[in-house]
Amino acid sequence: MQILDSLKWRYATKKFDANRFLNTAQLDTLKEAFNLTATSYGLQPIRLVVIQNKEVQEQLVPHSWNQRQVVDASHLLVICIENTVDTETIEAYFNRVKAIRNTPDEILAPFKEFMTNSFKGRTQEDLNIWSAKQAYLAMGNLLTVCGAEQIDACPMEGFVSEKYDEILGLEAHGLSSVLVLPVGYRAEDDMFADFKKVRKSISESILEL
Repeated sequence: MQILDSLKWRYATKKFDANRFLNTAQLDTLKEAFNLTATSYGLQPIRLVVIQNKEVQEQLVPHSWNQRQVVDASHLLVICIENTVDTETIEAYFNRVKAIRNTPDEILAPFKEFMTNSFKGRTQEDLNIWSAKQAYLAMGNLLTVCGAEQIDACPMEGFVSEKYDEILGLEAHGLSSVLVLPVGYRAEDDMFADFKKVRKSISESILEL
């Protein structure tokens, strides 16, 4: 029941307390949670950009539908996809598998060949869509962890990704922004904190066969 209570506690925070900040341990937990997120094939074609720079955050507000959460939050997390997913990506993944699990090449080779051939046949658009799905997995995981750790957050799709990429210089890192997650502490006068959750009933949202 503890995790359910945490999920009931969390909400999309509309107003953050600009004077309260996450500590290093909390931020490290979010970083670790992001890195532990499940991704397709375990390839992790995503990166997390962590921003705690009010000047930069202020620049991003006009490109976030003027949502002040972007600057008032303790930190701004930007979930990005890697612009290139290719044979080098796959090679790096299998090198990690060998280094961490000490798995012999002869066992890895068939799966490695399958993955290499599979990704060679995908268009850039297909790869971007696939990578973006992994970003959403990470967002969901972070929201759950935020609830469990009593960290307020506001998941956001409402921003101009091209402008974020430009201001943050993401192209130089081979990244494109997909999702934004301001994190911190809710303001005492955020009226949304007391709103009851609006959800379907269990019988409406769950189909048991």
